[in-house]
Amino acid sequence: MVVADIEPGVVIAPGQPADGPAISIRNASVVFGEDDDRVVALSDISIDFDAGDLVTVLGPSGCGKSTLLRLVADLVPAADGSVSVFGKGPEAARRAREFAFVFQDATLLPWRSAIDNVRLPLEVGGGAGIEQHTSPEELLALVGLEGRENALPHELSGGMRQRVSIARALVCKPKILLMDEPFGALDEITRDKLNEELLRIWQQTGTTILFVTHSIPEAAFLGQKTLVLSANPGRVLSYFEIDLPRQRQLSIRDSVEFIKITGHLRSLLEQAS
Repeated sequence: MVVADIEPGVVIAPGQPADGPAISIRNASVVFGEDDDRVVALSDISIDFDAGDLVTVLGPSGCGKSTLLRLVADLVPAADGSVSVFGKGPEAARRAREFAFVFQDATLLPWRSAIDNVRLPLEVGGGAGIEQHTSPEELLALVGLEGRENALPHELSGGMRQRVSIARALVCKPKILLMDEPFGALDEITRDKLNEELLRIWQQTGTTILFVTHSIPEAAFLGQKTLVLSANPGRVLSYFEIDLPRQRQLSIRDSVEFIKITGHLRSLLEQAS
């Protein structure tokens, strides 16, 4: 793994804990198509993600950020190398519902209320036998939607629909939350509010989160660590800790430390293109 020189305000991530990482990827590649249509989306990826971390993933378009999440989630196979999730393969982890996905589109069923959309994973695929993190009602309260349990998706704003999708993802008590640009289609004010809400939810639940974004400020504000991928094919360019307090408010974005970190991320993205 290549780690770029770190500017002031950013420190290289420490070693992994003795009990091992939540996700371990070793020399993994993802290839789409064959022969003349063959495209290497990810090449020789080796990285560990610790349990309980909130990791933001940055990189130019087409560098394989979403593919990396899908590799972990057993949605695309590795052409080479290996992936383990809490010591088991991605397929076994998927069957055990150890991770959940949140996409840019909330993908709620329009005929079901907010609370019934949150309950959905408990009703399909043997979900009734899965341990719940907490009740669907409590999860809607956790994401700030107490009192809107019976609202249909069309009665909710875009930000509210994403809150429902996060509550739905948490209902089966996943150890890992995979988030693929979940706030990318929202206006800036709503996005800022959900950034703060996500940090609060992460701190309350202790869930490991991999969060893909195109936004440098969002990556710096949310990430306890940030992974930067380079393009053509996707490779690890840098992986480091964000040296900011664990408790963060939006006002931190005006600090000298934050500006240094975003400047460093911008320089890495220039290298990655």
